[in-house]
Parts: sequence; structure tokens; C-alpha cells
Amino acid sequence: MTRNIGLQVEIPKTECDDTLCPFHGNLSIRGKLIQGKVVSAKAPKMVVIQQEFPKMVTKYKRYARSQSKIHAHKTPCIDVKEGDIVITAECRPVSKSVSFVVVGVVS
Repeated sequence: MTRNIGLQVEIPKTECDDTLCPFHGNLSIRGKLIQGKVVSAKAPKMVVIQQEFPKMVTKYKRYARSQSKIHAHKTPCIDVKEGDIVITAECRPVSKSVSFVVVGVVS
């Protein structure tokens, strides 16, 4: 049983029985969408995503490159490895540091 999550992402072809899956479970999506690069995928159900963005330095009137890391839940139906560019969506807090879930792989 798959359900529409309200985003223009591809629904995974494989089924999973994870209750924290936005496609096959009952986890609802809300808020921000973040695209970033997977830095670490060592944990079985979590990935670390690095997001880069320009930050204005007012003293020099120029932009500096800044980055932040986000922890996201990885469902078994989406295959993610280090170096992939993924789209994550905000959800309810899953654990102490995880409030995002991976919804699709860009490349």
C-alpha cells in the first residue's frame, strides 16, 4: 500500500514495513524541503546530509561559503549511499537529533 505524500517525487518501487516511512508507513510530511549531499550513511536507519549555502559577510560586502549538517531518517525502500544528492522533508521529531526523512534521490 503506497500513499501520496503531496510532493513531486518518485514513489519507491520496493515495499517496506517501516512505520516511519512517508510512503508505506504513517509518518506525515510538513515544513521545509532540503536538498543536500549524503556525507555519512554508516548508521542502519540514518544518514547525515551536508547542505551548502552562501552567507553574506557584511564587513567585506561579499558572500562566504557556509555549510550545515542535518540528520535524516533513511527508510529501507530508498537506497541511499555516501555521495548521493538527496531530497529530505521535515517531519515530526523521530529521535533527539532527527527531524527529517529522506524522500528521494536526485543523483
